[in-house]
Amino acid sequence: MRVLLLSYGSRGDVEPMVGLATQLRALGAEVRMCAPPDFAELLDGVGFPLVPLGRSIREMATKAVTATKAVTTTTNPAPPTSISQRAAEMFAATYESVAAVAEGCDAVVATGLLPAAAAARAVAEKLGIPYVFVAYFPTYLPSPHHPPLAWPGRPVPPDVTDNQALWDLNAENLHELFGEAINTHRATIGLPPVDNVRDHVLTDRPWLAADPTLAPWLEPADLAVVQTGAWIRPDERPLPADLETFLKAGAPPVYVGFGSMPLRDAQDVTRAAIDAVRAQGRRVLLSRGWADLALTDDQDDCFAVGEVNQQALFGRVAAVVHHGGAGTTTTAARAGAPQVVVPQMADQPYWAARVAELGVGAAHDGPTPTYESLTAALKTALTPDTRTRATALAAAICIDGATTAAKRLLDAAVSGERRPASA
Repeated sequence: MRVLLLSYGSRGDVEPMVGLATQLRALGAEVRMCAPPDFAELLDGVGFPLVPLGRSIREMATKAVTATKAVTTTTNPAPPTSISQRAAEMFAATYESVAAVAEGCDAVVATGLLPAAAAARAVAEKLGIPYVFVAYFPTYLPSPHHPPLAWPGRPVPPDVTDNQALWDLNAENLHELFGEAINTHRATIGLPPVDNVRDHVLTDRPWLAADPTLAPWLEPADLAVVQTGAWIRPDERPLPADLETFLKAGAPPVYVGFGSMPLRDAQDVTRAAIDAVRAQGRRVLLSRGWADLALTDDQDDCFAVGEVNQQALFGRVAAVVHHGGAGTTTTAARAGAPQVVVPQMADQPYWAARVAELGVGAAHDGPTPTYESLTAALKTALTPDTRTRATALAAAICIDGATTAAKRLLDAAVSGERRPASA
């Protein structure tokens, strides 16, 4: 049994796929992993050689943040022709890379940027094997219970507030941006055109790899969503010796990190965070991340780390200040750590709102924290009541989502359904 997994996005898009890959391998399946070149070391470290896709995601994200220092995408969006051209290039390159390694596979699972996922589905169609799209948060999927994510540079009319109407506009916008590019390439490989790129990629039965307590899928809804629980990569790595020394030298610190988010004002954010944590009488554990955060002084109440085992770390901190990625939010929730979520983009406002609604932390208002705003948020996160609720939530988090998904996927492949549709 052989399964192809594709994730075209940041580390938060790739890590859950590694969790699924690990469980598939434990069940006897062979796995092929397709992801951006940034994650070769991660995948090699867990025994899944990378099939690289496209350019470096970190490089692309850093350039995008640099560009927004001078001009915002909402007031000066990239022209549709430019986006369409990039979509065509992404679809063609992804299809070529995936098709080259997909022969003999029994199923395809994809997530990430829409043109790349569309290419993965095209490969599945050509091979006649099951295809599954997975989302990591509920609001990525059409539902009457929430609006779609805002698309930069394509605001909706202010008088349109009905969620279904907003999702209809979302489908129109995405097809306008990507439809021609995707259909042109589909024609070259002998596949028929699609009239709704978004729904074609998502299918009518997408999977939701999110914990049902932390991020429930609400019914009724048109989509037959399969919520498996979060896909958590098992991580048995010990913490570095110098980090262990810091943790044991005093009271639990507050972790501050923004993962794979390059920040426009990283130095200012770091200074505000360190000062705000210190004002609460706490030590600081700073994660460098893709923003290359750096300590502001050499005092011994602060320590900086690179990429470490968050599963082992978050149970030993006083709180986690972070960007609100699905993986970081779930890991902190699983550890029972209070959270302060400073959302930057995409799904992150959703996770910030959920943290606040569940009473396990604070949702920062906007992407740019200040000393004052972080001080207020930390005062909420560091209360005994917040810690009590976070501890209770940890006990409810499902940890076998990847196993559930792996078994379901293999069952679909074994059943002999050779069809270009969702499993």
